[in-house]
Amino acid sequence: MPMCPSPALPQRALRVEKIGGTTMSRFAEVIDNVILRNPDDIYGRIYVVSAYGGVTNRLLEHKKTGEPGVYTLFKNQGNYIRALLDLRDHLCEINASFAPIGLNLAVADEFIADHIDLTINILRSMENVLASGYVSRTELLLAARELLASIGEMHSAFNSTNILQNRGYDATFVDLSGWEDSRQLTIDERIRESFQDIDPFRTICFATGYTKGTEGIMREFDRGYSEVTFSKVAVILGAAEAVIHKEYHLCSGDPLIIGLDKIRPVCNTNFDVADQLADVGMEAIHPKASKPLEIRNIPIRVKNAFDPDHAGTLITKDFIAPRSKVEIVTGSAKVTCIEIHDTRMVGEVGFDLRIMQVLAAHGVSFICKATNANTIDVIINDRDCQEALLADLRARFEQVQAIPVAIVCAIGSNIAQPGILAKAANALAKHGINILAMSQTVRQTNMQFVVEREHFATAQRALHESLCM
Repeated sequence: MPMCPSPALPQRALRVEKIGGTTMSRFAEVIDNVILRNPDDIYGRIYVVSAYGGVTNRLLEHKKTGEPGVYTLFKNQGNYIRALLDLRDHLCEINASFAPIGLNLAVADEFIADHIDLTINILRSMENVLASGYVSRTELLLAARELLASIGEMHSAFNSTNILQNRGYDATFVDLSGWEDSRQLTIDERIRESFQDIDPFRTICFATGYTKGTEGIMREFDRGYSEVTFSKVAVILGAAEAVIHKEYHLCSGDPLIIGLDKIRPVCNTNFDVADQLADVGMEAIHPKASKPLEIRNIPIRVKNAFDPDHAGTLITKDFIAPRSKVEIVTGSAKVTCIEIHDTRMVGEVGFDLRIMQVLAAHGVSFICKATNANTIDVIINDRDCQEALLADLRARFEQVQAIPVAIVCAIGSNIAQPGILAKAANALAKHGINILAMSQTVRQTNMQFVVEREHFATAQRALHESLCM
């Protein structure tokens, strides 16, 4: 696989590094490939860890399928206690899998059993308070969601620290979950206080991806909370670089669609491109987590934890590709085109504002918009296309259709060149793909094509072959 040059960091440069859940599940390889790979580069690194793969789905609900977890059962007055006890057994099985690499099973099992028992007691108390009718159900449920979310990250951070300590290294468990602390601290205050007496150049820090704060980290960020913790730790501690370890490279296309032999890792890009990717669900990092890093000019490096010799993708504020090219082809097949046709639209100032106000009232953000004299097409995620939204629109406008479609995007930090749009359209036409709608701004970082859903994969392959090869 092509290599990317990696600029050297200054001595004693602090790195804050995020390890995702799927990657954490392969922690033996993470130790060899990331944490202990270079004996001269073990310290000066803070690891913000996610729960092991699938654990947060069991605690809350499945992120993709919506299958209920403990939180959903508690919310709907189901048997959440049985689910928590089953989860405890599952977490102990995960513990057993790490015994060969140094985890003290007795200590780790006791840690998780104590926290599950305490969680059951707290949820029972919440249940009694809810039954009284004297408190806001919404606020109490949000508190329960925060409580449950924290368990997975505590488990993985505690285990990681224990493993490294048992292998003879100075390691510190940085518990940002606030379980043992009843003080009313903001998220930033808790992070500052938790790290104030720690020298990361003398100990390996494993911090929980969940941070307890008075503002509630899940209230605004929900399942993106671990990346927000990662970003805040990097900003507050003044990291020289923020590193994200995933189980794959940030590549020019999806290997499952384009083919592993045809894609290539992206060596450098900028925050604008990262935002474009997030907008269609291909997140290098949650956009609300990347923004503080961008403002503080802290570069993000996205690395494949299982290809340690590769420098990964460096995301910086000012990078512009020296040669005009498309860096990434991506998209989503889980989008809907809401077509609003109204003969009163032409020439009426603020007509599209009325549409945006309806979307805002339903908490819906659109991906792209195309317009002509009498029609506005708005592309939104399938999950946001609810009957209540459509009914609200139909009550206000003449004709409203919801059409399942796909969106494919050609993205890059420097794609402004004569004929590139024609080249992309021609590539799609050669494969018999009709462009239903398209969008591109004057900034020219993202060409977005709306196509029939059945053409999703073919369209990506066509664009990648034409624009990226």
